[in-house]
Amino acid sequence: MSTASSDDYYVPHGTHWPIIGSIGLTLTVIGLVRFLHGAELTMMFLGIATVIFMMFGWFGQVIDESMAGYYNKQVDMSFRWGMGWFIFSEVMFFGAFFGVLFYTRVYSIPWLAGASNNDATAWLLWPDFEAAWPLLAVPLADKFAVAREAMGAWGLPAINTAILLTSGFTLTLAHHALRRQDRVWLVYWLFATVALGFLFVFLQAVEYSHAYSELNLRLDSGIYGSTFYLLTGFHGFHVTMGAIMLLVIMIRSMKGHFSPDKHFGFEAVAWYWHFVDVVWLGLFIFVYWI
Repeated sequence: MSTASSDDYYVPHGTHWPIIGSIGLTLTVIGLVRFLHGAELTMMFLGIATVIFMMFGWFGQVIDESMAGYYNKQVDMSFRWGMGWFIFSEVMFFGAFFGVLFYTRVYSIPWLAGASNNDATAWLLWPDFEAAWPLLAVPLADKFAVAREAMGAWGLPAINTAILLTSGFTLTLAHHALRRQDRVWLVYWLFATVALGFLFVFLQAVEYSHAYSELNLRLDSGIYGSTFYLLTGFHGFHVTMGAIMLLVIMIRSMKGHFSPDKHFGFEAVAWYWHFVDVVWLGLFIFVYWI
């Protein structure tokens, strides 16, 4: 196949990667649901491995096609729109969980305390209820894990905030290095960004260990525990994926794949990483601080 001209639009050939990805995602979700009901993690790990295999193969195919010159400005624009809509879907994803947190704190807790002319709610449903956030006490405490205290904001969460903000700065410096064709500093700044990303994930694992062992804060510790782990856990997953993508971009940069006027692969991952940074700022404020 010849390289694309400005008047051509590359139409991808048939590929087996979408069905493999669908199978992997299905196995992952079903495996997670089974694990929450007491089953082993085998199916979920099999699904994750399938997704990783799909990403390695499919992304590698796209990279090969890009390096072969099959893509022109029209295709580049479609990639940009696709990435933009993907990030919008991620905004809606996290917006749903932030919405749960907002609804719980602004509406549910006051209602349980008798707000909105609901004076009988507290003593009928939960006589010992106290309308305060974080809601540590739970009914039927003998059947659920009761957290001893909430996770503070000014320990590891504050350090991780500084780490992510710094990683966004180093990534911007890498972008500037790419645009001025300074490949040495491009790789150096990307390496720093990747290192900061994985350091964030490591410190979050340390935080989770502290929450479980010392604070008894678990996923089943009432609404506070469930919202805490859903929001921070999904964000940690996104940071992990973003760090892996940045690692791939760093390796591609070392191979000389990008140029100042053709580097959408770099830009797409940069958009994603800055989005992850912004989400964490929201988490730090509304989950840890306020």
